[in-house]
Amino acid sequence: MKIAMMVRGYIPAPRPKDIIYAPIDLAVALSEGLSKRGHSVDFYGPLGTKLNHGVKVVTANLRPLVHNNQEASKLFHDISLTTHYIPQLWDELLAIEMFKKAKAGEYDVLHFHHGEIAFPQATLNPEVPVVYTQHDPFYPWRREAYELYHSSNQHFVTISNNQRRDAPDMPYASTVYNGVDVGQFPFGDDPEDYLLMAGRIVPEKGFKEAVQLAKQTGDRLLIIGPVYPESQDYFDQYIKPHLNDKILYLGYVEYSQMWRYYQKAKALLTPVQWEEPFGLTSIEAMACGTPVISLRRGAAPEIIADGKTGFIVDSIAEMAAAVGKISQINRGDCREHVKKYFSIGGMVTGYEATYKKVLQEHKKQHAAHRARNLFAKKLKEVALPKLKAALPTKDHTQAQTEFGFQDLVQEITQAAQTKTERET
Repeated sequence: MKIAMMVRGYIPAPRPKDIIYAPIDLAVALSEGLSKRGHSVDFYGPLGTKLNHGVKVVTANLRPLVHNNQEASKLFHDISLTTHYIPQLWDELLAIEMFKKAKAGEYDVLHFHHGEIAFPQATLNPEVPVVYTQHDPFYPWRREAYELYHSSNQHFVTISNNQRRDAPDMPYASTVYNGVDVGQFPFGDDPEDYLLMAGRIVPEKGFKEAVQLAKQTGDRLLIIGPVYPESQDYFDQYIKPHLNDKILYLGYVEYSQMWRYYQKAKALLTPVQWEEPFGLTSIEAMACGTPVISLRRGAAPEIIADGKTGFIVDSIAEMAAAVGKISQINRGDCREHVKKYFSIGGMVTGYEATYKKVLQEHKKQHAAHRARNLFAKKLKEVALPKLKAALPTKDHTQAQTEFGFQDLVQEITQAAQTKTERET
């Protein structure tokens, strides 16, 4: 297949090392995995974007607006830029180029990791099949935006089944779980005596609750992740006052080094306070052999095998009790679970199947559309003139019979149906 892929028009891929941006990581891994399997993949991004394994990069000579976390923070908090849609204009320029080439036959399918970028162009180009990976929840505003730009050529991929909960009637193509390169997360069977909490330090991740749990159990807790300006007050109020020799904040750790902390933790905590669509830290930790203890929210029940690769519980008190049972988990089972259900190869296979399904459906729709056009054309050219000629002197119903109108309609319908079946 010929595939075009895009995340953002203003952040190069791979992402800058001091920025957490999972969609870029996943899109890069997916693009390279597809290319390894013989598909033609073009990845769209600004200058500085560079992928391996035969993936072609298309930049349209766009300069990146973001090179590091400091620039990213400035971009999103500079009202003079956001109110004038500067980041969006960068995105849209690449999206327009993708649709232009797809219309010219250069691509079979377009894949966006932020659907709103492509909504207007997808509506204007119904002959182009479009796939969106939905990385975030279906907030009401996102659903409303899609409904404004709805067209039959647009298809959503969810990263968990639970993600569909608040929008069950969207045009879903499939659920494809995120994958992790287990080679980057080596197995460890000799953990130290600490709990780990990792990710962006924001309220919905449950860092405050993790601190409460650690104080309740008396365990050491390592906290890893960036504090962005908008969550500084949260950190200062709920995390910082409790830091000591047992509850430690290690700051941001680059993705490539996280395995060192996963591997030695006796458990990863995910006391999520929202319907998290997936949870990459969970599969990264399990790949290293580390079990996960999570509240029963979001995709956690789909990711963690309760009692085998960790525990799914309903309260912080139950999480604390689960810490006491963590030695019951076989760390080897955790890694095998990830290799079986959450590998990069599995993710690539899932998207291959999705593209094929979307293209088959699109072909059927396109054939049916052409058949309807053929029917309308024949009706206008042949049947209607006959009927009009009869109407001045004949009763409408009688005219249909005497001039063979019903037979003609049946003949055209059969021809259109045969054409549709043949093209499909």
